[in-house]
Formats: sequence, structure tokens, C-alpha cells
Amino acid sequence: MSWYKWQGKQLIITLRIQPRASRDEIIGPYGEALKVRITAPPVDGKANEYLIKFIAKQFGVTRRDVKLISGETGRNKRIVISEPKKFPGKAPITQPG
Repeated sequence: MSWYKWQGKQLIITLRIQPRASRDEIIGPYGEALKVRITAPPVDGKANEYLIKFIAKQFGVTRRDVKLISGETGRNKRIVISEPKKFPGKAPITQPG
């Protein structure tokens, strides 16, 4: 899959975000990204904070283990997750090794 890569124990994911959705969900691969719908509006960074909390919960880590590394103001974002504990069902991710 081209929308994620492992860098040691860190997982880097490219996301395509749909804010103001009717519910929070991971849709699945969307071209070169993983499509994610969130209910938060894209106002004053609220969607980014909400996205970080949502991703942390989905991957079984704390909020401090998820960092936005690019795409702060756009729909296309890259995040890094330190040592994910679980993987959402619609995100087919293979661990290294």
C-alpha cells in the first residue's frame, strides 16, 4: 500500500480528510491516501485536534503518540503514529518484520 510506510516502530500515514461528516469513520484506501471522515468542522485547527484524538483511539495509542507532520490547512495530511497497538479493520496495514 502506498498510503502508509513504516519507519522503525513509527507508522507514517497519508490521509484524505472529509470534515463535517455525519459520523467519524475510516473509509479505506483512496488513491494514494487513507480516507477518513470526521464530524469536526475545519475551523481554527479544531478538525486537526479532533483528527489526532480519533486516530489515537483507532490505533490504540495516546494523543501524544500521534503527530501531524504535514497538511495542517488542507484535506491531505500526513501523520506519524509511534508504536501503534492495534489497527482499524478498514485499514489493511502489515507490520514490518
